[in-house]
Amino acid sequence: VQLQASGGGLVQAGGSLRLSCTASGGTFSSQGKGWFRQTPGKEREFVAAIRWGGDNPHYADSVKGRFTMSRDNAKDTVYLQMNKLKPDDTAVYYCAAARAGTILSSLHLVRSYDYWGQGTLVTVSS
Repeated sequence: VQLQASGGGLVQAGGSLRLSCTASGGTFSSQGKGWFRQTPGKEREFVAAIRWGGDNPHYADSVKGRFTMSRDNAKDTVYLQMNKLKPDDTAVYYCAAARAGTILSSLHLVRSYDYWGQGTLVTVSS
């Protein structure tokens, strides 16, 4: 089972991008999903997470009010709408599927996730 992230690219500061993450070879529709990001030399950083029910997404303070995470369980796809992008948002963005039963309060932890996509690069120019 694989996760495929897409939608990254180059955008000017203040612009928007929408990332998508789709499962193939299986389904993760009943599991929590997360978005993380990583820059060279730094640890993977939590961005947003959502439970299988799709309600009440959880966000890192650095993206709250600018990013919106949603999911379509019928398509087994999650999205990350990123608005008002800043140069500090530049990173490789990874989607991930949490192990079954992970509660929302633990979805910000890298160790809660068993499956990771390959990452998609987002570059925000100033």
